Amino acid sequence: MEEIKARITEIFYSIQGEGIYVGYPQIFVRFSGCNLENCRFCDTPDSGYQEMSIQELITAIVSVDGNYHSISLTGGEPLLQVDFLERFLEHFNTNHRIYLETNGTLPANLERIVSNVDIIAMDIKLPSATGLAPYWEDHRRFLLIAWEKTVFVKTVITKATEDKDLQQAVELILSVDPNIPLVLQPATEELDEELFRKLLDYQQEASKSLFDVRIIPQIQRLISIK
Repeated sequence: MEEIKARITEIFYSIQGEGIYVGYPQIFVRFSGCNLENCRFCDTPDSGYQEMSIQELITAIVSVDGNYHSISLTGGEPLLQVDFLERFLEHFNTNHRIYLETNGTLPANLERIVSNVDIIAMDIKLPSATGLAPYWEDHRRFLLIAWEKTVFVKTVITKATEDKDLQQAVELILSVDPNIPLVLQPATEELDEELFRKLLDYQQEASKSLFDVRIIPQIQRLISIK
């Protein structure tokens, strides 16, 4: 049987720059490739990669010095390479948490590995912000599976974001569990007083239905780190 390999863009140590775990030290494993094309605010366009076997990836991770909170599987969209992830997570014996960063559109793939993941940072893609087709049903099914674990939802807010899209995202989360945290993340390149006021309004509105709604910018972009 041919050895399965993953397309890995980079492996590095840094702090988490987004969401409710911002500031925590992590080892990042960035998988190449994404199933969504041309998101308006994508900050990780596809670039070169190297193919790595399961053992090569494990060796690379354990060779990274430093104490860290968790291992972040990010991208791109890591769930595109679910065949590799499934075997990797079954073979990788670690006391560290596995932190999955995902666009939340591949529920069937998540279902295959969710038992070996600890934390899920799930995007909800708002059509008016991304310029993409809606993924509401995929997001709903994904969140129902992710709910088995520690999960929070992140959605990027731009000046083009429409109120109805944010409301639909809130209703989707509410239908699963109002205790799931929602992070409103401003599009970094658009962040100004106008967008900040919009974020405050959205936070107030979403907080009528959900218990934990936060505004958290991309810290890594603000301080120019990975």
